[in-house]
Amino acid sequence: MASLDRVKVLVLGDSGVGKSSVVHLLCQNQVLGNPSWTVGCSVDVRVHDYREGTPEEKTYYIELWDVGGSVGSASSVKSTRAVFYNFVNGIILVHDLTNKKSSQNLYPWSLEALSKDSSPTGIIVSNGDYDREQFAENSVPLLLIGTKFDQIPENKRNDVLTRTAFLSEDFNAEEINLDCTNPRYLAAGSSNAVKLSRFFDKVIEKRYFTRDPSQMQSFTDRRRFNFKSLHND
Repeated sequence: MASLDRVKVLVLGDSGVGKSSVVHLLCQNQVLGNPSWTVGCSVDVRVHDYREGTPEEKTYYIELWDVGGSVGSASSVKSTRAVFYNFVNGIILVHDLTNKKSSQNLYPWSLEALSKDSSPTGIIVSNGDYDREQFAENSVPLLLIGTKFDQIPENKRNDVLTRTAFLSEDFNAEEINLDCTNPRYLAAGSSNAVKLSRFFDKVIEKRYFTRDPSQMQSFTDRRRFNFKSLHND
């Protein structure tokens, strides 16, 4: 096979939310039988047909970089982790739908990656107005994936989905909710599969069809940040 162009997508989220299972499902279309903790970063590759079924169709490699650790890591660990954030074309944010804290932590996760060149001490967290423009102006495509959908109690499902809708709006990103032990959640033609394909198409377009695509936009000048939406129960 001829060499294919490729894009780099970070996969971020707390330990234990199922990032490795998500990556394995996306790349191998199989359930990961024995997930283990990711140390440092693990990379897997998915083959994606850009604009499938159109005259512009072209095949690309999607590199999925599963970054381990936690947002509460020491500064030395974060500094080491920052090397993975170079030349990123897209970000998948993964959270556990049964763990509200993992959803809240997507904010500092994304901020760590997108403002890697600015000082964390410069971030202002207020109790009032969450600035959605911070993500509306971000040029890096984002996708939100919620795991363990099957484990949400039926009587709490509506509340959880309402919360994730706020999260999706805050990040200006589409959301996919799934059970990593069931590949049917990403079956061809399903709404989740369509969202996933649309996200990867957007990543490729940003990398290859826009001006200065290889540089990740920083939040250096847009630091007002809080978690207002996720505290609305």
